[in-house]
Amino acid sequence: MLFNSLDFAIFFPIVFVLYWLVFNKLHLRNILILVSSYIFYGWWDWRFLFLIVISSFVDFFVGNKLGKTEDIKKRKRLLYISLLVNLGFLFYFKYTNFFIEAFVDSFTLFGKTLEISTLNIILPVGISFYTFQTLSYTIDIYRGQLKPTKDPIAFFAFVAFFPQLVAGPIERASHLLPQFYNTYKFNYNQIKSGLLLIAFGLFKKMIIADRAALYVNEVYNHPSNYEGIETIIATILFAFQIYCDFSGYSDIAIGVARTMGFDLMKNFDSPYLSKSITEFWRRWHISLSTWFRDYVYIPLGGSRQGKYKTYFNLFIVFLVSGLWHGAAMTFVIWGAIHGVIIVIEKATYEFKKPVYSKLGLLKNNVSNKSFFVFITFIIVCFAWVFFRANSFVDSQIIVNSFFTNNFNEILGDKLYLIGLRENEFSLLVIAIIVLVFIERFHKKRNLFNFLNQQSLAFRWSIYVFITLCITVFGVYGENNVSDFIYFQF
Repeated sequence: MLFNSLDFAIFFPIVFVLYWLVFNKLHLRNILILVSSYIFYGWWDWRFLFLIVISSFVDFFVGNKLGKTEDIKKRKRLLYISLLVNLGFLFYFKYTNFFIEAFVDSFTLFGKTLEISTLNIILPVGISFYTFQTLSYTIDIYRGQLKPTKDPIAFFAFVAFFPQLVAGPIERASHLLPQFYNTYKFNYNQIKSGLLLIAFGLFKKMIIADRAALYVNEVYNHPSNYEGIETIIATILFAFQIYCDFSGYSDIAIGVARTMGFDLMKNFDSPYLSKSITEFWRRWHISLSTWFRDYVYIPLGGSRQGKYKTYFNLFIVFLVSGLWHGAAMTFVIWGAIHGVIIVIEKATYEFKKPVYSKLGLLKNNVSNKSFFVFITFIIVCFAWVFFRANSFVDSQIIVNSFFTNNFNEILGDKLYLIGLRENEFSLLVIAIIVLVFIERFHKKRNLFNFLNQQSLAFRWSIYVFITLCITVFGVYGENNVSDFIYFQF
């Protein structure tokens, strides 16, 4: 079920009314959330509900067993059971064909051809997200950082919580699970802020992301037909498309949860205002980057074993992050680019300071900040090429086309023959400018607090205006761009 669908527009109000007006007891509310979450997920393919149920059952069982034994060997065996089941499902559905293709290609290098075909496997929606979420539960119990729950309904609802089930944020059990033990009271201001966040997420998704996709898909699906400024514009638009698509989903998820009294972690923090790639990853997909930090980087040794091991650990984390995003070499390259840049930033940090100081770039002024933000954005956009390209060959074509000078040819009507008409293209640019303004304003002054301080007439004029903009200017499933990008991960 999509957040930007008529189905969800009917589903959510029903759940909301039942949650606040009918089910007043905690146990009944958790049952409602669990059933609603299974309906929400099963709307795509009910067969994959069995994966969530099995993962939930295994980790609930393992968690309780871990809480009853101090024997190190038994605890390790229990942890391995959780890892084997959860990662086993993830690897089978997501990576089987990737490794089959890699195996066949490795023999091709030696002049031998293997007649091995890939399997017809359907990737369950959101499997990467709920797998990491439920793993956080057993790993934290194993580390002694969390006590196992005795309430199976609360735990199963935590794993399948529908607002963030499919594309995050990837919540830690230590943060989200205890919230299923509380009976929340109706809070008008909290619900209002949740609804505003939902509206902002829909604005990002339906007005910006889906409109940008029309241009981006045309260029990236036919890279040989376009070059120069065409592919540069498409790449920049993809940067905004994926940001608005993914952060829009996170905003809606956080907003929906907030209307039910739940608090989900912040997943994005104006990442394109970052002054380095290191800072970018503190602002982009925060729930995933912190998950990799705590459950991969630190167990590998983190920064405790010397600078070269630190660099190695950082690079490995970003390779794994690339592979997490997709079972293709292009995603591995995307992760490697970020890993290499972050290692370079860390290795040259002390060296750069005196150089930048001589150039006057360490002064805390607008021009210097803008310079570093611009450079970081260029690097991020270059890496996005490999993330978005349909194949490695396509990514090569696109990168090579960047250096074709066709600026004069593309000016005029030809620019508007690529997926978007002139008025649509202009609307997209205006919407992006509005987005940047809103995010800059929100960084300096909380937008929700600002609205609450205004008159009733002003507030409702804003609410009506946002609703009309989404209704009138939103893209509704045109050319199948209404799916959220991160559903494929």
